This record gives sequence, C-alpha cells and structure tokens, in this order.
Amino acid sequence: MVELKKKEDVSPVCPHCNTDIREVWFNELRTDFGRRYIYFCSKCKKVLGVTHRKGFWMG
Repeated sequence: MVELKKKEDVSPVCPHCNTDIREVWFNELRTDFGRRYIYFCSKCKKVLGVTHRKGFWMG
C-alpha cells in the first residue's frame, strides 16, 4: 500500500523547466459534455496536466 503524506516544506519541480512550482495556473475548457481544466507552470507555461469534471447529468 502507498501512504499519502502531506508535506508543506517541499515544493514540486516542473518537469519542463526544472524550477520549483510555487504557483500553478489553469484555464477552464467548457465542452458540451462538462468541464475540463488544463493546468500549467506559471514560469514556463508548459502543460502539467488536464483533468475532466463530469457534468451534473453524468453523476
């Protein structure tokens, strides 16, 4: 089993520019099937990930 531990004294590192991530920016992408969010580094503006949030009718 993998343990989840909160660490506030360590910052993640951007895999693109190798700087400490102090702030993550995001944009909302609206579609007919719900909302998607794209997260990106505030320094180099390269994409860190995209998530999907279901619409109210999808459960």
